[in-house]
Amino acid sequence: MDKRVIIGAAPMAGLTDQTTRALCSRMGANYTCTEMVSAIGWMCAKPGNRIYHQLLSVAPEETNTAIQLFGKDPKLLQEAAARATEMGRFHSIDINMGCPVRKVVSSGEGSALMKTPDLAIKLMEAVKAGTSLPVTVKMRLGFDRQSMTALELTKAAETIGFRWVCIHGRTREQMFAGQADRSAVAAIKRQAGIPVLYNGDIASAEDALGALQATGCDGILIGRAAMGNPWLFREIADALQGRDIRKPDAAERLQLIGEHIDRTAAFKGERLAVLQMRTHIGHYIRGLPGATDIRRQLHTVSSTAGQKNLLRRILTKETA
Repeated sequence: MDKRVIIGAAPMAGLTDQTTRALCSRMGANYTCTEMVSAIGWMCAKPGNRIYHQLLSVAPEETNTAIQLFGKDPKLLQEAAARATEMGRFHSIDINMGCPVRKVVSSGEGSALMKTPDLAIKLMEAVKAGTSLPVTVKMRLGFDRQSMTALELTKAAETIGFRWVCIHGRTREQMFAGQADRSAVAAIKRQAGIPVLYNGDIASAEDALGALQATGCDGILIGRAAMGNPWLFREIADALQGRDIRKPDAAERLQLIGEHIDRTAAFKGERLAVLQMRTHIGHYIRGLPGATDIRRQLHTVSSTAGQKNLLRRILTKETA
């Protein structure tokens, strides 16, 4: 893959932990990002807090991982950026201005910052002042059609000295409905003096190439479509380099899902791994015949060994 083109895994709460990121990296993602980390939560947490230990852990295979911070207090974000820098395990710091979840938005954080660009810019300046690492920001086009502030914030990021911005081609009001607006992102890219990455509706190598061509962007971040399909990064790399696209067979799928289960159990413990892998396995089996029934069966399985046995029967077409 041309390293000048960023083909990365977008951060997603509850999904992009160190194991998921490691597998995406192995399959060709040349950028990954932690789940979003609350600046106030992290700064106020007691030393050794299990949740933040897991959020901030990085796997050996990760070679270009950012920490994503969110919040609305410039001082706390600057402190969090400084602490993240001191840890020495992250390659950059990303600011979350795109999360559409109600709990985050109602606190004036995430995509709510698209409505308050003056505050958003202060946060960007604070993070930049708190670190020697490259800083980036992920945002939406705006909060709604009345607050399309992505261009204003992109220009601010350029002035402050950010490495790049990533724009999801929807407003917060749209959530994930309708189609992402490639033309709107392309218009911002044409006016930007720093690299712009595109995010939204990329579920295949064809989608990725089409998005890069349509927007003129310098890379793409892939979120939901990569969950359960880390091979998507390999397929995009193949397409970019003009090679035949390599699709995983059943044996490769089974091997990687089994590794995902085992590594999650080793990292988070059996009980939590069973619960979290139900979600991940649901993504892995997306599109398979009887996927709804398989998900139902997963909720009756109480061990990771049982989960692997169920998947083995499904993917090798064995009978129970």
